[in-house]
Amino acid sequence: MRTILILGAGLMQKPAIEAASRLGYKVAVVDGNPNAVCVTLADAFEPVDLKDRDALLSFARKLDSPDDKNSGNLAGVFTAGTDFSASVSYVAENMNLPGHSFEAALNASDKVRMRSCFAAAGVPSPRFFNVTVDVAEKNADDIMQEAGFTAFPLVVKPVDNMGGRGCRMVRSKEELSEAVKIAVQFSRTRRAILEEYMPGREFSIDALVFDGEVTITGFADRHIYYPPYFIEMGHTMPTVINEKEWCDLAETFRDGIKALGLTHGAAKADIKLTPSGPMIGEIAARLSGGYMSGWTFPYASGMNLTEQALLLALGKRPDELLSKRVRTDVSGVWNIKTEKTSAERAWLSIPGRIEKVVNPLFDRLPGSVTTASSECEASPFIKDVLPRCSAGDEVSFPVNNVGKCGNIISCSADYEEAVFEAENAVASIVPLLVMNTPETDAFLSEPLDTEYPPSAFVLPEKIYAELFAECKGKSISSSDEIKLPEIIKPYAENIKDWNKRSIKKSLELFETLKTSFFGMPLDLFWKAFLRGGIQGILYEVSKYAGEKNGYGENDSRKCAY
Repeated sequence: MRTILILGAGLMQKPAIEAASRLGYKVAVVDGNPNAVCVTLADAFEPVDLKDRDALLSFARKLDSPDDKNSGNLAGVFTAGTDFSASVSYVAENMNLPGHSFEAALNASDKVRMRSCFAAAGVPSPRFFNVTVDVAEKNADDIMQEAGFTAFPLVVKPVDNMGGRGCRMVRSKEELSEAVKIAVQFSRTRRAILEEYMPGREFSIDALVFDGEVTITGFADRHIYYPPYFIEMGHTMPTVINEKEWCDLAETFRDGIKALGLTHGAAKADIKLTPSGPMIGEIAARLSGGYMSGWTFPYASGMNLTEQALLLALGKRPDELLSKRVRTDVSGVWNIKTEKTSAERAWLSIPGRIEKVVNPLFDRLPGSVTTASSECEASPFIKDVLPRCSAGDEVSFPVNNVGKCGNIISCSADYEEAVFEAENAVASIVPLLVMNTPETDAFLSEPLDTEYPPSAFVLPEKIYAELFAECKGKSISSSDEIKLPEIIKPYAENIKDWNKRSIKKSLELFETLKTSFFGMPLDLFWKAFLRGGIQGILYEVSKYAGEKNGYGENDSRKCAY
């Protein structure tokens, strides 16, 4: 039995490992983390740093001739959802296996090389500047002068990382110096890229490239929030843009693929529709991560995209893809139609440490990766519940896409239903926090108009002023006093927190989870609620109840919720 080598053993590689086994191959997996979640799914595992291309090649040669008598045992090399597609191509090229060339994969892995390729080919992408360690140590004026930029906003990011690590918007010289230093620290080659900011809607597109053609295999709306960072709170497949916009974006993606030299395998784009037209954020020489290629696309289309991409890595024809793809009428770009909608949504937490997680919607929240069908019967449209954090974990408001607490994935034949079910499920999950935690106290003490991390419920300044003037000097003596104030009622269902909970829904949840809080100052109640949402008010109420019952500020005992 021949072997497929898969780089990465995290959750994003699970569909690839399962697909390789289903195709009848042994699966060898490498990862720098021997405790990665998918290690146990492999037939063989080797702890190898995915940056160490020579070590990967050495292991590949060992797999190719395990008994020193035969060769040709290794059938293909593959990754999905990692930023090590260049390592895949390096091994494949040296082993004479199918894949993108190593040079093309490097073009798609290094953002400076990528932007240079786009500029040379006339593919629209932002104007950019390469920031080295030496440049990062200069003051903001010198950096701006050397880069040739005269206006903000700009974007700075590492040249060779993913997940939004070290990436942020820069809106002033005061923000620039620290931002470039942080970005360089997140880069494996100690370089960052400074580029013009692209306004506009953002999309994720997957494609398979072979026989000189590009087939679009997934096209989703990305939902990005919380400047100055770029936190993806989910995506929805398929996109809802019109056909002309779809074709313009798809054609730009196709041109970008050609400019990078990608010819055989997967490609993934983050792309924006700006006022000037499509502009490419980046193109990777792999399938997308973030649950798109391995989860939402299969749910929406009925096609196992990872399996089709694996066939290309094996030098075989992706027959299912070929049988289902169609050409669009306007541009002639190949496309796979999706019959259903799949929505992925993330949930967040305010800073602190998790005491426990409650989920009133479901019977129980899974403690590990699971499918909703085996754990939850609350909604037939919820396909996966994918928590990243549980009791005992420290959490913070994310500055990149790694810092989220978990994800929900839904699917329905109806677009609105798929979106509603995913967002409703996310809104039902409440991580309760350990009392008297400095990080939580610091977050809740910040002003309600703090830009980042933002408050749960952002209301007009005059509403805050009138509300707290009304609350001044009052304390809570009965449940009636926490009913929705008249001044907030117009916003009760339209203003939502980070986890899609409205003010009204949050108060309803509070009623089911609260502890004793009578005597609590009314202004303290509403400040904690508006700043921290359901988490903030449950934390503050529990803290107040503990102090009322004689617990000291630094008491290590935990308050029951």
